[in-house]
This record gives sequence, C-alpha cells and structure tokens, in this order.
Amino acid sequence: MRIRNKLLCLLATASLATQAQNISQIAQSDPLIMTGVVGTRNTYYHSSVGDGYAAPMSNLFYLNLNINYKDFSMPVSFYFTNDNLDFNHPHVSFSLNPRYKNWTGYIGRNSMAFSNYVMNMSFNGVGIEYNDQHSFHFGAFYGVLRNAINDDPNSSSARYPQYKRLGWGVKVGYGNSNNYIDLYFLRAYDRLKSLDDHWQQRLAPQENIVVGLKGSIRPIQWFSLTGNLATSLFTSDMRIEQVKTEQADKWGGIFDTRYSSMARLAGDVSATFTLKNLLNASLVYRVIQPDYTSLGTYYMANNYQSFGVNVSAMPVQNLTLMGTFSAQSDNLTQKQLYTTRGFVYSLMASTRIGQHFNISAGYNGYTQNQGDGVVKVTDSTKVNRVMRSFSLTPSASFYGEEMTHSISLSASLTQNRDRNKKTSGNSDVTSKAVGLGYTMGVMNWDMDFMANLSHQVSSGYKNKYISSIATLGASRSFFKDKGMNVTLNVNFCMNELEKKTKTFSVGGDLSLGYTLNRVHVFSVMAGVNKYNDVNLTLQGKDPDAMDISASLNYTYTFSLFDMGGKAGKRY
Repeated sequence: MRIRNKLLCLLATASLATQAQNISQIAQSDPLIMTGVVGTRNTYYHSSVGDGYAAPMSNLFYLNLNINYKDFSMPVSFYFTNDNLDFNHPHVSFSLNPRYKNWTGYIGRNSMAFSNYVMNMSFNGVGIEYNDQHSFHFGAFYGVLRNAINDDPNSSSARYPQYKRLGWGVKVGYGNSNNYIDLYFLRAYDRLKSLDDHWQQRLAPQENIVVGLKGSIRPIQWFSLTGNLATSLFTSDMRIEQVKTEQADKWGGIFDTRYSSMARLAGDVSATFTLKNLLNASLVYRVIQPDYTSLGTYYMANNYQSFGVNVSAMPVQNLTLMGTFSAQSDNLTQKQLYTTRGFVYSLMASTRIGQHFNISAGYNGYTQNQGDGVVKVTDSTKVNRVMRSFSLTPSASFYGEEMTHSISLSASLTQNRDRNKKTSGNSDVTSKAVGLGYTMGVMNWDMDFMANLSHQVSSGYKNKYISSIATLGASRSFFKDKGMNVTLNVNFCMNELEKKTKTFSVGGDLSLGYTLNRVHVFSVMAGVNKYNDVNLTLQGKDPDAMDISASLNYTYTFSLFDMGGKAGKRY
C-alpha cells in the first residue's frame, strides 16, 4: 500500500509539473492547431433464421481530437457503442494523451508497452511516460484492468461474473534499439467487495505480482542477443489463510503470501544473425513453467518449452527464400498423464520473372506425437498425426494506357494423416483446391471488373465434401475528382456432401462511397444473401433462408487554426 501511494504521488507531481510547463508554453507558442475525426457507423441486420448471430441494430459514435502547440500535443478520443445482442450493456470509452516534449500522459482507457510476459492489456486510469531521445525511459500507471460483472443471479441472461480488477505498474529502462535493458513491475488484484455474496461463493478473487527483465546487446553489426525473463507471484484465492514466515513477511504491504500462492518463471532468449541483405537468421528458445500467470495478460499458454529457427535469404536478385522450424513439448514437471510434442516447419520461395510474371510456392508441415507421462502410452490410444500442405501461385500483370489486366492461379493440396497403426486411415482428410482470379481495369471509364472462381474437394471420414464458389464484381469512380465510388458484387456458392445432400446460396452487396471536399466521407452498403439451411443434413431443395444487412457511415476530418480570438480556418 505504501508503494502504491508513493506511485500515485509521483504521477500527480509529474502531471502538475507538465501542466505548468504547458501553460507557459501556450502563452509563447504558435497558433493553436486542432485536428481530428468524428464519425458514426450504424448497421442493421435481419435473418429469417433468427437474430442470434448479431444485434438487429448496432450504433457506433467516435471522436478523435488532437490539440497541438509546438512541443505540446494532447490527443483525446471518445468511443460509444451499443453493439451487443440485448442492448443492456452499452460500452463507452474515453482516452486522453497530453504530450509535452519527452513526456506523455495517459488519462482514461489506454495501453502502455510492457514485456509480453508482464502485461499486454489496456487499463482505465492514469499514467505517465518519459522517453529520452537518447537513452533513459520511464513509465508508470494506475487503473482498472477490468470492470466487475455483477448481474442478478436470478436472471436467465446473467453473464458470467468477474471481480473488478485493479493494477499499477512501473517500468524503467536505459539504452537504444541495439543495446538496452528494461525492468518491469506489475501489481494486480481483485476487489472482493465488487461482487455480491452469492457470486463470491462461486468465484475466487486473485492477486498477482510480476517482475520482468528484458535486454538486448549487439556486440558486432551482424549479431545481436536478446533476453526476456519474468517471474510471477500468483495467488489463486485471496480468501485462503496467509503464510506466517519471515520470508513471506518480506513482501508485506505489497503482496500477501497465502497457502494458495505460487511462484513461477517464464522467458525466452534469441540470437539474430544478419548478413547485409543476403541472409537473416534467428534462433529462439522459450520456456513457460506450469501455472505461470500474469493478471495483466489476456491469455498465456504455459507448461511448455520450444525451440525455433527462422531463416530468410535472397541469394540472387528477384528470388526470396524463407524457412522456419519449431519444436515444442509440454509436461515440464512430468505430472501430466502424457507428454505431447509438436514440430512445425515451412519452406517458401518466390520469384519475379521479367516485368509481368510472379510465381511463389510453399510447403507447410506439422507433426504431433504423444509420449509417456504419469501414464505409459499404449499403441491403441497414442496420438501420432502429421499435417502437410503444398501450394503454388503463379500470377501475371499487364499495364497499358487504356486497359490493365491481372490474372492469378492457385493450387493447393492439404493432407492430415493419422500415423497410429491401430487407427490409421479412419480420420485421414485430404483437401484439394484450385482457384482463378481475373481483374480488368478500363481507364477511360474509371471502372474495374473482377471475377473469381474456386473449387475444393475434401475427402475423409468416408465422405467427400465439394465446394464451388463464383464471385463477380464491378466498381466505378464518378466525377473529375473521383469522389464517388460504386461497387457491386454478386456471389454463388454450391456445397455438396457427395451422394447425400446439396446446399446452394446466392447473394450480393452494393456499396456507395462519396467524399466531399476531402473531409466529409459518406458510405452506404446493403447486402442480401439467400441460402439453404446451413446444416447439410437438414437443408431444403431451394434456398429458403435469407439474411439482410445494411449500414450507413459518416466521417468528418477537420483541421482548425485559432489563437487569441483569430478566426478559424477550416479545411
């Protein structure tokens, strides 16, 4: 608690100092410059099979404003949407970022760059950041990481509950992009009283401290070494009794060590080799211990280690080669029933032939196998699969004074094989796909025409699934400044479960966009899609379901110059 209070005092002091500097700067500055964007997006959706996939009406309003005086800038943003299915929980977001020289302030909903093992989510609160142009950088914040969800437990539409989660953090570093060291600290905790007693009995409040260290060194021009490490003290239930030991008391006032607390590590180290523009290679090793948790991240897989190699090269002009390999295994503590290992690998080559032709080819593979853990793996249950795909994409483009043409072909083969001798063949899947795309531009008409065809056949589980899609489109610009653009697309889709069922759909959409004086942008879109039941086993003979969607959007970009009562100038 003492450290948190000191942090808040530091933020307030820095904020007051910045404000004082801003006031003195404004008095001597050039004219006030304000730029920004205000807009709205409104959509309508209706489906004959129900509105469970999207809200019938959705409205979004936003404002982005930036105020500038020489070295001082203050971005402001406001965001409102009611985009949810029941309209009971509209979302409002506000963000303010005043800037003065090397200082940046954070007020409202914002995000601040931290180590990916420490924090990657936004906060709603206050913060300050300092970035010296040469070496030193510092940042701190305090705010709400997530709001409480405390719906009526007797309601049939009650959302899953969650505690209000607060957090504060500090980061400090020194160096440049080639040689630097950064230290990160995060304290996050749930507020117990933010949920009713009913929900508290079902959900445990949590708390967390994460300390991270990240650094990089480039001893020579063609080699660099980077490390990123973090340790987490995590309590899964704050209601559990505290641990009363001399070692645990060292964290008093910041973190209460309980019998539900644990300490875990995560990190990675990478080495990069660069040889001018000819070769770039990197080696990466990563390990995340079981149950590693940071309450400042949305989600993080744990209990695994991995090693990867990435290589890209340009041995000759117009030829690019790329290759990757990664191996991963879990069950670091040997307490799982089984150990799973995975290998990912890929190769890609692309080249340009003359002025008109391009061709690229690729291979991707993934292998997964299962080994012993607490339980010995048997041949009848062992997971041993391989997935691989091949692709080839040639294309050509021709440009003339009156017309342009672009054509592309694509072909791919994907195989998913079960290599377990006891179950081999039962769940194998093979997919073959081909595609053709063509675009023609007519300069005198300011018009483009487009056509795409694709066909895919997938075989597996004693069935064959066939899908064919055709899309036709056209777009045209109007007026001398090409301020209006109209686009029309029509698509047809046929899906078949061979010798069993077929589904068919047809749809189209029309969009119109208009830009007035380069600052007002209007757009309207309407679409209709008519189709069979999406379940292949329940469809009718004719398209009998229909979706309708429409949207109306507007944005206004403005720039105002005004100072000392002068008339504003608008663009």
